[in-house]
Amino acid sequence: MLENTTPRGPIRRILLAGAALLALGLADPAAAAWPERPITLIVPWAAGGGTDATARIIAKIMEPDLGVPVNVVNRTGGSGVVGHSAIATAEPDGYTIGLITFEIGSMHWQGLTDLKWSDYTPIALVNEDPAGVIVRADSPYKTAKELLDAVKAAPKGKFKASGTAQGGSWHIALGGMLRAAGLPADHVQWVPSTGAATALQDLVAGGVDFVTCSVPEAKALIDAGKVRALALMGKERNPTFPDVPTLEEATGIDFQLGAWRGLAGPKGLPKEVTDKLVPLAKKVYDSKEFQDFMASRGFATVYAPPEEFAAFMKARDESTGAVMKALGLAK
Repeated sequence: MLENTTPRGPIRRILLAGAALLALGLADPAAAAWPERPITLIVPWAAGGGTDATARIIAKIMEPDLGVPVNVVNRTGGSGVVGHSAIATAEPDGYTIGLITFEIGSMHWQGLTDLKWSDYTPIALVNEDPAGVIVRADSPYKTAKELLDAVKAAPKGKFKASGTAQGGSWHIALGGMLRAAGLPADHVQWVPSTGAATALQDLVAGGVDFVTCSVPEAKALIDAGKVRALALMGKERNPTFPDVPTLEEATGIDFQLGAWRGLAGPKGLPKEVTDKLVPLAKKVYDSKEFQDFMASRGFATVYAPPEEFAAFMKARDESTGAVMKALGLAK
């Protein structure tokens, strides 16, 4: 009679449990395929805004390739600090990513946070909307050059402009444009507002002389014939507004600044995660659905892969800091 050598009791149970773990790929964490559960995509701004809408179309297009839900979560507060902090401090396991924005290059200069671009794993830049120079439809200034010439000839503070809160992206855009034109960054009086929509209404009512904001934000009033866009602070014209020249075309001043959005995760994302997310982000960007959506909103699409995105953020951080110091807004 042959001896039965099958392990019995506790030893047999341990061996069987180990085999089951190996079969499931759980004994070796590196063997686990990412993603295995839903992913959170954090938006540092409120639901219904441009950043929120961009994040939701990205999440929708990503989901079929990832095979798991991508849940957009709005984490607002602190002028963008709360949401950006939530992305940077998340566990770097690929299950929390976010859509970071221009403000990551300005908040730390204001002393609102220590966070900066280097605290993230860049995935892809997907959008930048250059600041535009907007005047009333009945403004005597027909070109950006005419407006800047008038500003140069006027005493400090005579001209008033608006577009966002003190120290916001469009305030920095104005200061940068003025510096590039050889004027003090604060030569034009800034009238703080709760955003471009409020500033544009103030412009139409005659409260300010011009507004710096993205041209898409002014689209409704442009279409209604109430305001005109004289220039935008970008490298190229926006295809949605082909008649609006760049600032360099209009004035010879080579200055660029815009509100941008890009996918990123906390610092130290594993290679297996970035190996999937980076090409997927490019696939999303190239998709007709994404491009059509952005065009319908008037948003300019700009793509940069991780290394170029990092270099872009570094350059924008430095130029933003220089303008904020000149405006007396840097801590």
